Amino acid sequence: MNAGLYLHIPFCLTRCGYCDFNAYAGLDELKPRYVEALEREASLAAPEWPERFVSVFLGGGTPTSLEPRHLAELLVHLRTTFELDAAAEITIEANPDTIDTERLRAIRDAGYTRLSMGAQSFAPTVLAALERIHQPESVRGAYAAARRAGYENVNLDLIYGANGESLASWRGTLEETIALGPEHVSAYALTIEPATPLGRKVAAGIVPAPDPDLQADMVELACELLGGAGYLHYEVSNWAKPGFECRHNLGYWERRPYLGLGAGAHSSRGSRRWWNLRPPEQYLDTVEAGTLPVGGSEDLDDGGRALEETFLRLRTRQGIAADSVTAAQAAAYLRDGLLERRNGSLVATERGMLLLNELVLGLSTN
Repeated sequence: MNAGLYLHIPFCLTRCGYCDFNAYAGLDELKPRYVEALEREASLAAPEWPERFVSVFLGGGTPTSLEPRHLAELLVHLRTTFELDAAAEITIEANPDTIDTERLRAIRDAGYTRLSMGAQSFAPTVLAALERIHQPESVRGAYAAARRAGYENVNLDLIYGANGESLASWRGTLEETIALGPEHVSAYALTIEPATPLGRKVAAGIVPAPDPDLQADMVELACELLGGAGYLHYEVSNWAKPGFECRHNLGYWERRPYLGLGAGAHSSRGSRRWWNLRPPEQYLDTVEAGTLPVGGSEDLDDGGRALEETFLRLRTRQGIAADSVTAAQAAAYLRDGLLERRNGSLVATERGMLLLNELVLGLSTN
């Protein structure tokens, strides 16, 4: 069976106020040791993973903050430890302030052929609200550097709904993104996580929470502009030019097995889910002692597995099999324009994707 491989790199230049990821600033001295631990964990996990890996994804944090030679050594180790498909999609996330042409060329030569860059916005006020340290010109420069380095598969990550962002400024971000011409665009609604600095500011009334109606209008505008520019809206938060859909993320939505390596990384196979210890030093100590750093696990029952599959598949243009629900269950959603029939499947419309939770619960409980 095909599978995906995720490696979590927890190092960042700074920690943004909205971020709830397992990421840390000021731990640069741990980087060489961390790369060695990733290789050690891969070797420990490999006997239980005979699957063929069709995608590798380095996320974070900021994977491009690692030295290119360490990234190259890591990928060589993965290729010798697991069965990696010869045409595997290999993605690395990047912060615009950590890359230039020379560095990107070295990373690409090492085998990382898909670049996912955290642009977030082309509006300086929005970047400030998100506490991003880069400016729009940094994204433009990094994007140009990626093309000079030979990257032919580039994703730009965007976030919409930050304090002070208007529909007009969001339109400007979308238009500039389209003008650059990346092969893939991810656009995520800003969500407020209580444990983050931004979450505490919202709770204290210092910063307003995102307006859900405005965010809905922003999604509709993204669908309009990106669709008009030839991008296929193939998943709730993702658009791609034909043939450039992210194979790794599709694996999650299709419920293919995936193995996560690194501090806090998650893994899944069948009905079982497990996750690694989150604190980097605890992760390092455990792996260096020759033990897999599992921090917890859970097993889904049949009902939970079915609900998850419905939710994940309705996020995509593949949808669910029409015969997986009764005609009565689907009727109201078809009538209200939340679902449509397509090639024997029931697929969420653009409006249905905006109301996905309601749609999934309705189909699962009617």
